[in-house]
Amino acid sequence: MISEKLHKAINDQINAELWSAYLYLSMSMDAEDKNYKGVANWFHIQFQEEQAHARIFMNYLNSVEAKVELKPIEGVQTTWDSVLDMFKSTLEHEKKVSALIRNLMSIAKEDRDYAAESKLNWFIEEQVEEEEAARDIIFAVESVGNSKNDMYILDKELAARVYTEPAPLAGK
Repeated sequence: MISEKLHKAINDQINAELWSAYLYLSMSMDAEDKNYKGVANWFHIQFQEEQAHARIFMNYLNSVEAKVELKPIEGVQTTWDSVLDMFKSTLEHEKKVSALIRNLMSIAKEDRDYAAESKLNWFIEEQVEEEEAARDIIFAVESVGNSKNDMYILDKELAARVYTEPAPLAGK
């Protein structure tokens, strides 16, 4: 049985994941507006991934007979000065999400909720990947500098990203 503390924290995390999705959708739309179709695609994939993360948490609560309580999604920033600013914001945001996930793991460990720990291990590994991806793209954008040709090539590379259903949702 899930503790009230962990139940509330996971419901809060669901809201955070949906807010993240909304943030990345906003970044996608801003990149589209700036004619960076590949960057827009990259952020649209992020949008889909965050929605999937929320679904994983919702599925988990349902599996332990705990009520999912959706909350209003607060507004997000809608414009950034540059692609570099978008990815720097992404890295800072993902660091905050990582801290939230670690907090959930701390609660699960305190509760000796081994099922929750098992589920959260996937998220901890996912957050390592999320932060690394943002850092890698920041490095690439900074390497490009003011070269429009190189930014064009990088934008095309980002356009190749495709959405893959996360393993915890496979077959659901």
